[in-house]
Amino acid sequence: MVSLRHKITRIRNHPEIRRYIANTSWLMVEKIVRMFVGLFVGIWVARYLGPGKFGLLSYAQSFVILFTAISTLGLDSIVVRELVKGELQNDFLLGTAFGLKFIGAILILPLLWLAVQFTSNDQYTNLLIFIIASAAIFQSFNVIDLFYQSKVLSKYVSFANGITLFLSSTIKIALILCKAPLTLFAMMALFDSIVLAIALIFFCHINKHLALFDWKFEWRTAKELLKDSWPLILSGLVISVYMKIDQIMIKEMLSTDAVGQYAAAVRISETWYFIPVIIASSVFPAIVEAKKNSEQLYFSHLQNLYTLMVWMAIFVALPVSMISPWLIGFLFGNDYLEAASVLIVHIWAGVFVFLGVAFGKFLAAENFTKKAFYRTLSGAVINITINLFLIPSYGILGAAVATLISQISANYLYDWFDGQLRHLIVLKHRAFFPIYLVKENQFESS
Repeated sequence: MVSLRHKITRIRNHPEIRRYIANTSWLMVEKIVRMFVGLFVGIWVARYLGPGKFGLLSYAQSFVILFTAISTLGLDSIVVRELVKGELQNDFLLGTAFGLKFIGAILILPLLWLAVQFTSNDQYTNLLIFIIASAAIFQSFNVIDLFYQSKVLSKYVSFANGITLFLSSTIKIALILCKAPLTLFAMMALFDSIVLAIALIFFCHINKHLALFDWKFEWRTAKELLKDSWPLILSGLVISVYMKIDQIMIKEMLSTDAVGQYAAAVRISETWYFIPVIIASSVFPAIVEAKKNSEQLYFSHLQNLYTLMVWMAIFVALPVSMISPWLIGFLFGNDYLEAASVLIVHIWAGVFVFLGVAFGKFLAAENFTKKAFYRTLSGAVINITINLFLIPSYGILGAAVATLISQISANYLYDWFDGQLRHLIVLKHRAFFPIYLVKENQFESS
C-alpha cells in the first residue's frame, strides 16, 4: 500500500519538478489572485450592467475570441521552443514573431467585418466587437512574455499582469460608481492590452533583458515559423469555436439577455479551470521521466493524476450545484436567477475539463498531435450539433447540456473510437473511483 502523500512526495521531489515549481510560483500566486479579484470585479460589473448589457458585452468578447487564433498565428509554443533551443538569434526571432503577430492582429479586422455580415448584429454591437478586437494589436508585445517563459523568469510576467489587474480593476470599479456606459467597459479590453504591453516593455528595459529597437523582421525566419505553426492555427480556431460558440448561438437564437444569464453561470463554472493547468504542468514532467525507467510506473502515475483531477473537480462541482440558486442570487442578484439551472449542469462539465487537461498532456508527451486535434474537433462538432437542437427547445439550459455532452465525448468517450487510445479508457474509468489514487493497481508492483 502506497499512501497518497508518499506518491505526491515522490513526484514533487524530482529535481526537474522542484526547479519548475520554484520558478513558476510567482505565476501560480498571480493566477490565484487574478481568479479572486477578477471574479469579484466581474460579478460587480455584471450586476451593474444587468443581463441584457452584460450579455451583449459577453457576446462581443466571445465573437472576437473566435478569431484570436488568427491574430496569434499559433506562434507561442513555437517561439518558446526556438528560444530554448537557441539556434536563432533572439533579435531576429522575436522581431519576426512580433511582426507576424502584428500582421495577424491587423488581418482579423477585415475578417471580423466579413463575419458580422452574416449575423443579426446592429451597428452598436459591431462597434463593441471592433473595440475589443483592437486589443489584439497591442497583444503583439506578448512575445516578451514568451522570452520570459523560455528563460523561466516568471516573476516579471507576474509583476506585469499584477499591475494590469490592479489598474484595470480600479478603473472598472470607478466606471461602475460613475454609472458609465457599456462602451467604456468594452474599451477596458484595449486598455488592459496597452498597460500589459507597457509593463512588459518596462521590465525588459530596467533589467536590460531585451533591446526592442534591435529586433529585426526576417522573411526566412517568418516562413520557418509559419511552416511549423499553421497546424496550431487550425487547432486554435477549433478550440475557440469549442469554447465560445455556445454564446454566439444563444444570441442568434434567443437574445442578449439570455447570453447574460448564461455568461453569469459560465463565469463561476470556468473560474476553476486554471487549477488543472497548474497541477498538470507541475507534475507531468516527472510522470514523463518515470516512463524512461518503467512503463508500469508511468501508467501508475498517470492513473493517479487522472484520479486526482476528477475528484478535485467533483469536490468543486458537488457543493456548487447544490447551492446554485442561492449562489447566483447572492453573487449576481435576482435578475440572474435563470442562470442557476445552467450552473447546476455546466459545473459538471468541469470534471471532464480537468480530466481533459491531463489527457492533453499525455497526448503531447506521446506526440499524438493529430489525435489532440481530432479530439477537439469532435467536441466542437458535437457541441454545435447539439446546440442546434437543444437551444430552440430548452434555451440556455440546452446549451449547458450541449457543453457537458461535448466535454464527455471529447475527453472520455473519444478513446473508445481510437485503437491506440482505447486502453486508456480503463485509466479514465478508474479515475472516478478514488481507491485507485491511494491503492496500488495493476500498473505498479510493490
